[in-house]
Amino acid sequence: MAGALRVVLGDQLSPSLSALEDLDPARDVVLLMEVEGECTYARHHPQKIALVLSAMRHFSRALAARGVRVDHVRLEDPANTHGFSGEVARAIARHRPARLVCTHPGEWRVLEEMRGWEAALGLPVEIREDGRFLASLAFFRRWAGAKTQLRMEFFYREMRRATGYLMEGGAPVGGAWNFDAENRKPLPRGLVPPPAPRFPPDEITREVLDMVARRFGGHFGALEGFNWPVTGQQARAALAAFIAERLPRFGDFQDAMAEGEATLFHSLLSTSLNLGLLLPREACDAAEAAWRAGRAPLNAVEGFIRQILGWREYVRGLYWLKMPRYRALNALEAHRALPEFYWTGESGMRCVDSVVRQTRDLAYAHHIQRLMVTGNFALLAGIHPDAVNDWYLSVYADAFEWVELPNTHGMAIHADGGIMASKPYAASGAYIARMSDHCARCRFDVKRSAGEGACPFNFLYWDFIARHAERFAANPRMAMPLATLRKMDPAKLAAMRAEARAFLDRHAPLPPG
Repeated sequence: MAGALRVVLGDQLSPSLSALEDLDPARDVVLLMEVEGECTYARHHPQKIALVLSAMRHFSRALAARGVRVDHVRLEDPANTHGFSGEVARAIARHRPARLVCTHPGEWRVLEEMRGWEAALGLPVEIREDGRFLASLAFFRRWAGAKTQLRMEFFYREMRRATGYLMEGGAPVGGAWNFDAENRKPLPRGLVPPPAPRFPPDEITREVLDMVARRFGGHFGALEGFNWPVTGQQARAALAAFIAERLPRFGDFQDAMAEGEATLFHSLLSTSLNLGLLLPREACDAAEAAWRAGRAPLNAVEGFIRQILGWREYVRGLYWLKMPRYRALNALEAHRALPEFYWTGESGMRCVDSVVRQTRDLAYAHHIQRLMVTGNFALLAGIHPDAVNDWYLSVYADAFEWVELPNTHGMAIHADGGIMASKPYAASGAYIARMSDHCARCRFDVKRSAGEGACPFNFLYWDFIARHAERFAANPRMAMPLATLRKMDPAKLAAMRAEARAFLDRHAPLPPG
């Protein structure tokens, strides 16, 4: 009797996946598909492509070792159609299943494709909820209700109550919901963060790296030094190393930036979480246990749990609540093209160039580098949201649209007009000087706002405020910069705005041909 064809996508590599829950090894087949369309719809960083493909191959091997029948279509298979629908159709022809079983995908475009399979392929298609998340989409919709502003902080409190993390007697431990005020320290001179754990490529990963180099070597990014966890066992080892070695100081320095220190005290677990190698509950459980055992301070543990229980769950809910219209929003009417230095790392701004080069080498930058350096520049310069979103989706190993889009579109460049954040996260060079050591060795002077050697973040900031002064007039959180703008010497403002135009024109990408 025909069984089910159970479709597992490259970011669904969890044994507990809902599509696998009632699997019958004697009758069912699990289908995994490596398709070029997923490698090239955005020009993904080679490390990201290699990570997903290697993790898929390791997951296939683990399933087969349990006696599961796995049909794994490899990228180099000659008959590969290089699209999900084509490969599902071929698998149906091979296995003649009675039905398809899937788990809700992470991206809108894939869900739309899945929804068309039943009519196109003539089989029942069951799309199950993704139970790996801590909040169901229905939970988020109920919380959002008719709210026009969806603030993460209030969602996070609901999640704390619902899950019981860091709660005692219905109240947050420590008497506060978050300890952000304690988590904004620059890295002290002489403090050396511990190295991240290493996961040398095995034979499977080396084979994938060679193939990716051949097929996608022209994409932005280096493959050398690939060091991502590609199995659940490695992901849990990475979590254990973080809890023991970096969590205790994560809180204090989570917003810091430092030359030559790419990872600082960050967890580096986002790739494992987003691929399904590690479950969010595993990470939150481990962090809370460290606090209760006295091995990590509350500000560090709460800050880490907030990133997962708060931000990660929140952006997923927001994405599915607002798509597909969300991606098309351009509230600030930003239309400038992405400067070439987002690919070359040759802007002359030491902070920007450091982040771009680190991204090229590692497919990684932490949240403050993304938000307050490359994101802040894109916001101030008025770069078109499509260009910004495509860049972030392409260059980071942990970037899948459900998590990338709200963080970039709403948080970094305020393209959603305030659905996510009550004000744009715009900052001058002073913020970067306070939180990093980049400015000391930069060719630009962070204390200058105009004239020779002025920091571009300074004149771009005031050009941004002036450009949108009318738009932000009714926003109480923008009252201070707008009051400063009104008092500013008109000649000084004009000089800064002229500097902004000249700088952006100098760095405008050349037209094709």
